[in-house]
Amino acid sequence: MKHRLLIAMLMVQFPLHINTAGAGAIIPDSVVSNYVETFNARDTELYPQSITNSAAAAFLLENCPRFLCPDPDVERTYYFRWWTFRKHIRKTAAGGHVITEFLAPVPHAGPENIISCPVGHQFREGRWLRDPRYLDDYARFWLAGVAEEKFLRRYSVWLADSLLQQARATGSDALVRELLPKLVHNFREWEKIRRDPNGLFWQRDLFDGMEESSAFAEFGGKDHDSDNHYRATINSYMAADALAIASLAKRAGDAATAAEFEKTAAEILALRDEKLWDENTRFYKVAFRGKTPPSSSSALRLNTDRELHGYTPWYFDNAMPEPARDDAWLQLADWDGFRAPFGPTTCEQRGKYFLLAYSGRRFCQWNGPSWPFATAQTLTALANVINDPRRSAGFSARDSADRNVRAPVSAAAADFAELKTIWLDTFLTYARSHKLRLDDGTLVPWIDENLNPLNGDWLSRARFKVYNKGQWRQPEQHSKDYNHSTFCDLVITMLAGLRPAEGDMLTVNPIIPEDWDWFCLENVRYHGRDLTIIYDKTGEKFHRGAGLRVYINGAQAGAAARIGTPLQVDL
Repeated sequence: MKHRLLIAMLMVQFPLHINTAGAGAIIPDSVVSNYVETFNARDTELYPQSITNSAAAAFLLENCPRFLCPDPDVERTYYFRWWTFRKHIRKTAAGGHVITEFLAPVPHAGPENIISCPVGHQFREGRWLRDPRYLDDYARFWLAGVAEEKFLRRYSVWLADSLLQQARATGSDALVRELLPKLVHNFREWEKIRRDPNGLFWQRDLFDGMEESSAFAEFGGKDHDSDNHYRATINSYMAADALAIASLAKRAGDAATAAEFEKTAAEILALRDEKLWDENTRFYKVAFRGKTPPSSSSALRLNTDRELHGYTPWYFDNAMPEPARDDAWLQLADWDGFRAPFGPTTCEQRGKYFLLAYSGRRFCQWNGPSWPFATAQTLTALANVINDPRRSAGFSARDSADRNVRAPVSAAAADFAELKTIWLDTFLTYARSHKLRLDDGTLVPWIDENLNPLNGDWLSRARFKVYNKGQWRQPEQHSKDYNHSTFCDLVITMLAGLRPAEGDMLTVNPIIPEDWDWFCLENVRYHGRDLTIIYDKTGEKFHRGAGLRVYINGAQAGAAARIGTPLQVDL
């Protein structure tokens, strides 16, 4: 009774205009509140922001889609990541909201402790909050004042596409229409500071959010003017932003701007695919730029090792490479490539510059450790491949005989029937990596900057202790509950299969492990409607009938006897 009274009081404290799952909810409130109670009990709340631990249950019940599945690691991590995400909602001095990356104040952040590097992930994740004001405020904050002038174009960021992805979930493009002139201005400023006469964009490894990388080491390992490189990351980001601007301009009736940005996007993508693809290793690479840009006719020097960010070109579903290059994905399943027990490595393990280090000048290193930022980006990219109609004909229902056999993967054997298995293996590894063993042996949910992919040790946390003779370097727990990746969005859009898009047709295409006989996703606000997705193989779990069912505003809108073919539902 006391617990219910507390929840009720908190709901009054944080009133919202949107209803929760309601009395007919399949997933009871207790599922959410019990997870929150457990997380709160294990937490030391050093840096509380707008929504404190005491208000977390009410916030999640009101705002977050609910998810139930037979895998305890996936389900726990799903609620844990919503619990950590709400920690980063910060009310500004002007009364709006921003989303932070670090809870502790960090010297390289802008006003309100914001950093542009994780913005794309934060919008992908936060778009599923039922109350849109948090991301609306955040978008306006980035595109005005000192945040826009001094901090927006410091780190690589795909802001226009992020707002378009948010609109795909909400069904409203009012915000992006409002901000379209500012998005155009932002793109043109990026062209001034980071686009060379040869048409390619360049970025420092550090400000691509990927410092101390393999390419950094190979190309000299010096900061500032000598570590400027052409990267598939920033070129993919800028092409996607150009396409987003073109799409919005069309809807606004500005045909000239739309045509201009479509042309710009096509130019960037053509250069990316021509100049940054290594035909010998079948992978996207980093090309050396140096202090001065080479001429447009110069051959570019590519780095040797494959790096996980080479999958970025597939991250944007409207700017993916041709299917002929999909054999690059086999490296994600190769134990000499990126596959590792606790998450994909940021550099292939056979690589010349692969390294896992507990010492060195920087605790953030992208030359081997597993980074949730890159893992989430890679999983989103592979999900796009799996859901691309051009590629779907090549998939089959067969599964590998033994997923754990440490055998090399042959590019010649690539018929892409195993891509779903590769995605699931990578995702489940990612879900299970969200753990930390405390000094007393207790295992607790955890998310941090990066981890040792071989033993699951959170590297940046360990290195912060090492730096100061076993004591915490200040600020204490500086990257605990790090907000630099997605997880819940992957559950919603891939496991449960909700594929956000424009228009009045909803596509649901779940990709789940073969031993899952059921799951439920509900309390999703999609295009102004309440959405529920249920899969019940036998019909005995939820008693709504066997198979896949989609409910809109409580009424069944679509059904299929089994999972495997995308289900189309009219909104």
